[in-house]
Amino acid sequence: MSASEEFQKQLRAGNLADALTLALSQAIELEIKTWVSSESTGSELDAIDQPAPGYGLRTRINLIDGDIENEVGSQFIGDGPYRELRDFHLQQVLEGREIIQKNLENLQRMFAILAQGMPRAGGDNQPALPSRNPDNLA
Repeated sequence: MSASEEFQKQLRAGNLADALTLALSQAIELEIKTWVSSESTGSELDAIDQPAPGYGLRTRINLIDGDIENEVGSQFIGDGPYRELRDFHLQQVLEGREIIQKNLENLQRMFAILAQGMPRAGGDNQPALPSRNPDNLA
């Protein structure tokens, strides 16, 4: 089961804390891979999960440590036949950074919502609810 499916499962089950823990564990690293696949067909395609040496680009960004690792295959540099794909890969990295930013903003909103629903200090076990004006009930 993918992390996204597990997250949705936890939300449907009402396990907000578990869902957030899962989301945060998946949110600390982003890895973007671009590679030129071989001309294999049929069942051989199912077995391919790594590029041949020199035929891949990889960027890994760790949000906690701030580390960025780049791997550039020899076919993407100099007069290599796939050097044009470097720009495509760079665009994917930039889009990935935007996605990370949006995901972090969404997590902040979720934490704020959860914090509002948590029991209040001082022994009140009821979650804080917005007050309603009985005259304005819809």
